[in-house]
Amino acid sequence: MRTAITRGMAALSLTLLALSACSGGDPGGGGDSGGDSGMRGYGGGQQSQDPAASDGGAGTDTAAVGLATAETELGTIVVDGAGMVVYQFDQDEQGSGTSTCTGQCAENWPAVPGDSSAEIEGVTGEVGSITGVDGQPQLTLDGWPLYYYAGDEEPGDTTGQGVGGVWWVLSPEGEVLRS
Repeated sequence: MRTAITRGMAALSLTLLALSACSGGDPGGGGDSGGDSGMRGYGGGQQSQDPAASDGGAGTDTAAVGLATAETELGTIVVDGAGMVVYQFDQDEQGSGTSTCTGQCAENWPAVPGDSSAEIEGVTGEVGSITGVDGQPQLTLDGWPLYYYAGDEEPGDTTGQGVGGVWWVLSPEGEVLRS
């Protein structure tokens, strides 16, 4: 009896250890972004959540995503058509036409899908698109690829602001808001 309990506890411990390793991951996508895991990791230790699966998520219809503005405690910022906040990543090079957020980073910070047919309301910065790391169109604002944060659960949530000192919301003009 004692051996069965000990084996059960050992199996449970190994399972928990394996699961905890999945949540930290490589926040910068395989070293491409020069980040490290842990407390200052880009993913903030949050488990991934598909914005399309949450209430108010953007869905997968790239033409319907669009960009708009919302008033938050950070001021007027850019959101998608459903009110989900979008972010910029300091490790990306503005205007480069590429995203550096891959691997675990892309799971924690999914690309905002969309192309030039996306509906825009109140955003005055230059909206464009690139081919994202998944091969799909990804919206950009003033040359910055745009991302969601998996930790934002409701429209207007800004819990991704300042994560790892590299993730920021944008003003309607496309300016990075680092406060």
